[in-house]
Amino acid sequence: MSATGEDYYELLGVARGASDQEIKKAFRRLARELHPDVSDHPDAEHRFREVSEAYEVLSNAETRQLYDRYGHAGLRSGGYQPTNFDFGNLSDVFSAFFGDDIFAGRRSGAARGADVVAEVTIDLAQAASGVSLTVPVELAASCSSCNGSGAAPGSAVVNCSRCGGRGVFQQVSRSLLGEFVRQSPCPDCNGTGRRIEKPCADCGGSGRRLEARPLALDVPAGIHDGQRIRLSGEGHVGAPGGRAGDVYVTVHIQPDERFVREGNDIFSQVNLTMTQAALGTRVAVPTLEGEHELDFAPGTQPGEVRVLRGKGMPVLQGFGRGDQRVLVNVSVPRTLNDKQRTLLEEFEGTADEHTYSHDLGFFERLKSHFH
Repeated sequence: MSATGEDYYELLGVARGASDQEIKKAFRRLARELHPDVSDHPDAEHRFREVSEAYEVLSNAETRQLYDRYGHAGLRSGGYQPTNFDFGNLSDVFSAFFGDDIFAGRRSGAARGADVVAEVTIDLAQAASGVSLTVPVELAASCSSCNGSGAAPGSAVVNCSRCGGRGVFQQVSRSLLGEFVRQSPCPDCNGTGRRIEKPCADCGGSGRRLEARPLALDVPAGIHDGQRIRLSGEGHVGAPGGRAGDVYVTVHIQPDERFVREGNDIFSQVNLTMTQAALGTRVAVPTLEGEHELDFAPGTQPGEVRVLRGKGMPVLQGFGRGDQRVLVNVSVPRTLNDKQRTLLEEFEGTADEHTYSHDLGFFERLKSHFH
């Protein structure tokens, strides 16, 4: 998130109802002013990263809606992590956001690599503590035989004679309104600006080969089921001069029969016998960190909810933890032998109005914990 917590709309200098085109135009203007390649201001790099982060959020419909409703806190709880912007020059920045063909002469020869999607499954305890995993993916990597050039060892890569190495082909037409210049990818080199005399036998001249690669993934504590983690620059390799794509890993959390998660709180159930509830007892209840001894006073009622503060899920990219709420279930015997029946009948015969004290009913107690 923005280190200063500034409003993203204010960083870009646009209104909250600004259109996508207005947001894009504002970012382009600020990027040209603030990029370290063109600005001498000592704080330029920091400000550039902030406006880049603001554009990344506001140019995506999903993250913009989340930010509009809940602000920076909503983005944190939603699992958003800003990209670590580390671009060599200003044209690379615009290529990353708007595509490589925004600059004349920088078409498919510097195309960004494609993104990769993957999935991992973890259990609830791992989601609570955070976990480091290895994700196996198949990626297009630079060909080791030709070092990504696409040319066979010993052969040359030369500039395209038709476009002069620019990668674009211009056509000029005249009309009553003047001259019009149309620019399109060079048909001879497919916009790369280069020609391979002898293609590499291992990659067929593409400069890339598919390979299996294990990627290290750090899953943060408190992540929610279905959230995605982006590994920037770990995707398919780009064409020569272009950066690699990203890897998006969707995290699934296996259901845990002991717990039900609701936000950062978790819910569980403890089963007491009728006599345990009446006489009082100590029971070990499961938590995300192991068993916890919990005392139940005599006369514990079914439907009571005990709250274990700070025993829930950690706040994703924040501070503190949720709570664990333990619902008491009292088991009533279904079958009795003669002796047990006699004892219960004797007990019932000695009971009076003071034996059973009336308090809030089961549903009233449940409702009180959710309001």
